[in-house]
Amino acid sequence: MEIFSKRLKAERERKKSTDSKWTQGYVADVIGVARPTYTAYENGTKQPPLETLNRIADLFDVSLDYLQGRSVSRVTSGGSAYLDGGKDWTDEEKAVADAAIQAWREMKKKQREEEG
Repeated sequence: MEIFSKRLKAERERKKSTDSKWTQGYVADVIGVARPTYTAYENGTKQPPLETLNRIADLFDVSLDYLQGRSVSRVTSGGSAYLDGGKDWTDEEKAVADAAIQAWREMKKKQREEEG
C-alpha cells in the first residue's frame, strides 16, 4: 500500500505544480469521497475500493498497475479500445457497445436466476 500512496500523492502534486486547484479536497470531490478519506489514501492508512481506484486512475490518466506498483510505466497499455472510455468512438460504435453490454447483463441475470 505504501507505493500506492506515494504514487497517488506524486500524481496529485504533479498536477498541482501546473494548476493550484489540485488540492486533496479537489481530488476528493472529483472522485466522490470525503477529503479525510482521500487524505488517508495518500497517507497509506486506508485503501480505496476498486471503483474508486478506477476513478483515480482515470482522473490522473495512469494505469492501475502503475498506481499499485505493478508497473513502472504511468500509461495504460493501449491494448483495448475500452481503455479510453470511448472518447473517440462514433455514435454507431457507442450504440453497438451499449447493446453488447446490455445483452451480456441480461445473460448474466438469467444465469443467476437459473442458479438461484
